[in-house]
Amino acid sequence: MSGMVAVGILRDHPTAGGDAFARVVRQAFADVHAVGRLAHDVELVEEQADGLPRGTRESVEAAFARLAARGVVAIIGPAISDNGLVVRDLADAAGLPCVNWTGGEETRSEWMFHYQVGSLEEEPAFLAMHMAERGHRRIALVTDDSLVGRRYVDFFGDAAARWRLDVVREDERADAILYLGLWDEARALGLRLTGSDRRPVFANSALMYGHASPEWRREWDGWCYVDAYSDRNAVLADVRARVGDGVAPVTVGAAYDMGRLVAEGIGTVAMPTRPTVKAGLERVKVVPSALGTPGTTMGFGRWERGALKGGFLVLRAWRDGESVEA
Repeated sequence: MSGMVAVGILRDHPTAGGDAFARVVRQAFADVHAVGRLAHDVELVEEQADGLPRGTRESVEAAFARLAARGVVAIIGPAISDNGLVVRDLADAAGLPCVNWTGGEETRSEWMFHYQVGSLEEEPAFLAMHMAERGHRRIALVTDDSLVGRRYVDFFGDAAARWRLDVVREDERADAILYLGLWDEARALGLRLTGSDRRPVFANSALMYGHASPEWRREWDGWCYVDAYSDRNAVLADVRARVGDGVAPVTVGAAYDMGRLVAEGIGTVAMPTRPTVKAGLERVKVVPSALGTPGTTMGFGRWERGALKGGFLVLRAWRDGESVEA
């Protein structure tokens, strides 16, 4: 071995990975080392923040500062778009490469890389395409007044025009209902519609929260939504078989993929420092990903900060308490 390298994990909310997340990241490091691509021991350094939208930006800033002070050469996280915007500016100021796993492309910058677990900008077009293909033309749009919801709606306007969808109020006659926003309001909509509305409902990746809450996913029964994993992805199936059950497939896939990205970035350089690891990440190309449909790959480039290429958005539905590929 050529020495110890410290990599940080910034958890920005209570469900952002937990101990299982770090365990899967370590598995990714071990796999890259096993094929001769990583010549360093890697130590994981973890910090928890009480981040936005329920917590504060100050908590995120403090967690980032603690990781930076411990000499990490890269950070994995955060997971929430609001916190990604905070850390983006911190990363640039510190010259510290980070790989976030939010849904917002606005989190990207010179030092902030982006592993897209969903996409505020692409999900609206993805959902519009699927609704149009199913013959739904009059769409009742329901949203919340969050940063995330407003970003979704902004991009849905373009998508609706492209796919010739008419947006109407929820109480008007519509072929389908579309929810765009955060998970709390999605749950409120589910409670309001229970047993009273037979129109098909589509939703953004907020419904991935159903993996963490059996109660909430019952309220979304029958809804189609955007997820990030496919039952047909052999990379994900292999990792899940090795790390065991009990961890949500999205968490397994994201942790494994980001662990490999960082390990490959470190493995491309002789002396890992923050600037060399940044340059190393830019050299990672066409790595098969655990998330997305079969054939989805990941990598970065000189002006490329979005990791996932191909079918990284997957249409799924909640049915009888289970997520099924739609």
